[in-house]
Amino acid sequence: MFIAQKMAGFTLSEADVLRKAVGKKIMSLLLAQKEKLIQGMKKNGIEEYTAKKIWEWVLPFARYGFNKSHSTAYATIAYQTAFLKANFPIEFMSALLTSEKVDVERIGSLIDECKKMGIEVLPPDINESWRNFTVIPKKRQIRFGLFAIKNVGSKIVEAIVSERKDNGSFQSIDGFVSRISSKDLNKKSLESLTKAGVFDKLIERNQLLFNLEKILEWNRESRKIRSAGQRGLFDGTKVTFSNKISLQPTDPATKNEKLSWEKELLGLFVSSNPLEDFKIILEKKATKISELNAGFINKRIRIGGIISKVKKIITKTGRPMLFMSLQDLSDKIEVVVFPGIIEKNPGAFRENKIVFVSGRIDNRGDTPKLICENIEEIIEA
Repeated sequence: MFIAQKMAGFTLSEADVLRKAVGKKIMSLLLAQKEKLIQGMKKNGIEEYTAKKIWEWVLPFARYGFNKSHSTAYATIAYQTAFLKANFPIEFMSALLTSEKVDVERIGSLIDECKKMGIEVLPPDINESWRNFTVIPKKRQIRFGLFAIKNVGSKIVEAIVSERKDNGSFQSIDGFVSRISSKDLNKKSLESLTKAGVFDKLIERNQLLFNLEKILEWNRESRKIRSAGQRGLFDGTKVTFSNKISLQPTDPATKNEKLSWEKELLGLFVSSNPLEDFKIILEKKATKISELNAGFINKRIRIGGIISKVKKIITKTGRPMLFMSLQDLSDKIEVVVFPGIIEKNPGAFRENKIVFVSGRIDNRGDTPKLICENIEEIIEA
């Protein structure tokens, strides 16, 4: 662009058109810019032979030209991040997870990278989680932040973090409810915090969910008493609500329920993987996704795993077709399901189902895909 300005008299906007023509390889625009550049140089006293040579030097930039300052900046960033990952791995991965917190798929791949590095990523906790992903001191662990939980707004997160900072950890669910006076502690936010496992060290999830209305009513009464200025006899100036919540017992949540809630509210499984219980049967009866390579193209195989995502489209004939993501304990693959296959077993094609999928490996688009020919739900390990 600078050559075009100084040597051919281009304006900045004209030089940018030249950049676009070269970079995008738009032939009609490219030919017009060639003539314009050469004529502009000739007007500035540059011989035609030299002007054409300069044009020939400009063209290779369509193959991705880099100047030294740009490549130096990238090299510096690459060195800095490599240094941080090597010397401060837990802090580096925590910061990286926070920077990608809105991208669930990216978070999933970063958690896999943490596992390879021997770093454990833990679900959110009421006394250890802060706003974002946080390093747990003296341990090779990272804790999910409260901002990562769906349906939990920033105001209630700020209220929890601020209260814990000022007055210490929460020792019981009674203590939590009596200390959080924010009106943003409502049914939706408390239910989401509970299902995500935030209170697991204080109370069993199902018991809290079963008594949700009672707990919220207790919280409202606590706030009324605070605003009315009532105090405990030995509490000095601090307003308290001294009664204990009487919670009704109920059956505890199952492992599958907990994992389902985790997936719903965090976007992925964190505390464990539901496929761990099916590890032996998957190894015996299916090919690992990580083992697929060019040798499998057009071959029929069977893979097993959990359906992590389902995208439905309607074909030109008005029938549904699916693009699924199937994940085993080693990797994931896209599965293409045509209308006729869906009609044979429509109930099996749902998120979080654990299945065997048989079909043919197709490599169009440079990424291996499985063209589904049959699906079988795995009921027991």
